[in-house]
Amino acid sequence: MRDDTGADVPVRRPVRRVVSLVPSLTETLAVTAPGLLVGATDWCSHPADLDVVRVKGTKNPDLDAIRALEPDLVVGNAEENRVPDVAALRAAGVPVWMTDIRTVAGALASLRRMLAEGCGLPVPGWLDDAARAWAACPPGPPRRAVVPVWRRPWMVLGRDTFAGDVLARLGVANVYAGHAERYPRIPLDELNASGADLVVLPDEPYAFTADDGPEAFPGLPAALVSGRYLTWYGPSLVGAPAALAGALARVRPSSPR
Repeated sequence: MRDDTGADVPVRRPVRRVVSLVPSLTETLAVTAPGLLVGATDWCSHPADLDVVRVKGTKNPDLDAIRALEPDLVVGNAEENRVPDVAALRAAGVPVWMTDIRTVAGALASLRRMLAEGCGLPVPGWLDDAARAWAACPPGPPRRAVVPVWRRPWMVLGRDTFAGDVLARLGVANVYAGHAERYPRIPLDELNASGADLVVLPDEPYAFTADDGPEAFPGLPAALVSGRYLTWYGPSLVGAPAALAGALARVRPSSPR
C-alpha cells in the first residue's frame, strides 16, 4: 500500500496497535476505533479522556518509546512531522503511514484511505457527515483576510494550506495565498497595509484572544475562531462549517480603508 506521499507502507494485518503523531489523527482514530491507539503526542488533546502513552511532541517524538510500544502502524502528517524521524522509524521496521492534507476535499479522501486501507477499518459515519456538512455550507459574503498563526514574530497563512482552503469555502480569501512560502513572516506594518478587510485570529497554535491580537490591527474587524475547527482534519470537520461561519457572521464588515 502507498500513503499520501507515495511511500510503500508494509501494513501488518490485523492492525491492533497504532501510535499517532498528529492531534487531528489521534482524534480521528480515537473516535473511529476506541482502543486502537496505544500512543500519542503530548499535544493530542482530544478526546479529553484519552488514556495512552505519551511520546513527546510532533517535532521531537520519543522514537525509543514509540518502538517500545511495538505498534502495527504509526500515523503522521507531512507538514507536522519531520522527515528524519519518519525515516528512523521506517529503518527500525516500524510501518509509518503519512498523510499530506492541503484542502477539505483532500482531508476527506486522505482520512478515508488512512482508515480503510491503512488501518483496515470500516469507513465511519462521521466522515460522511463531514462531507455532507461541507457540501451544504454556502459561502458567506466575500472578504479578504490576513490570518496570523503566530506573533513575535508575526507569521500568517500563505500558499497551499488546509486552513486557507477552509476559509475560501466560507467566502474568505487569504491575502497571502499567493505568497511563495506557506507560512511567511510578515512585518506588522505590512499586514496592516495589505488591503485586508478582516483579520482572522485562531486560538492555536498561538492562543490569540480578545485581549491579545486584535489590538495589533486597529480599525480592522477581528474574527476570533477555534483553531481546532480551522486547522484540524478529523471529526471536527463535522461541526467546523457551522462554527466558523457563525464566528465570521458575527464580525461587522469594515469601512473602506
